[in-house]
Amino acid sequence: MVLFDTHSHVYLREFDNDRADVMERTDKAGIARVIMPAVDSATHESMLLLEQQYPEICASMMGVHPCSVKDDYAKEIKIAEEYLSQRQFAAIGESGLDFYWDTTHKVQQYLAFEQQIEWALQYDLPIIIHSRGSTDECIDVIAKKQNGKLRGIFHCFTGSLEQASRISDLGFFVGIGGVVTFKNAGLDKVVAQLDLNDLLLETDAPYLAPIPYRGKRNEPEYLSYIAKKIADVKGVPLEEVAETTTANAKKLFGL
Repeated sequence: MVLFDTHSHVYLREFDNDRADVMERTDKAGIARVIMPAVDSATHESMLLLEQQYPEICASMMGVHPCSVKDDYAKEIKIAEEYLSQRQFAAIGESGLDFYWDTTHKVQQYLAFEQQIEWALQYDLPIIIHSRGSTDECIDVIAKKQNGKLRGIFHCFTGSLEQASRISDLGFFVGIGGVVTFKNAGLDKVVAQLDLNDLLLETDAPYLAPIPYRGKRNEPEYLSYIAKKIADVKGVPLEEVAETTTANAKKLFGL
């Protein structure tokens, strides 16, 4: 069984003490690819170094996380743009909007998001969207920008069936992570009604570890718990979830 982790920050400092062991477990668990989202210039080099060390497994995105968008966000945009001009990346991201804790830089977040959508169109790459506390707003932006060529993932989806349907109608995938295993989250009931062809798997490691590891550091190896939960709620074999979501990921990323 082959799985595809479409969103994992395995280059962050949380893995500094045992990264080689984590990557070995990832390989043994049948995780064929780990797509790594960019955050900002503080971690770009760490991400690219890990990709260089594990080129058969890891692939990097490039972008600016909405939580890294401040008054001087243009500097981060310029740095990311320079990387994009130098080499190929798997996707743009993670980008989007985050209104969960703070809306001080709401205007700047919109500007940065729209710039990264333009990159996705310019370089013909998927865009991976962070939409914490802003799912409807992100959907509205994509709806306005969709010209038939935009594609990507609404990462770490925790929204409603209606929102998932809007995302699918826009030609985007719904990224499902560890939250689907949380008892009272309600995401399992939404996923039960979604088409497997619209879903992708992710860990968002080191965050949001699935049950039975909730509250601990997440890692790509735990992707199987997410796949198993989806299989259970949809009443289909685990192998079907693995096969379909992996095919979806290969199609989206061209890997």
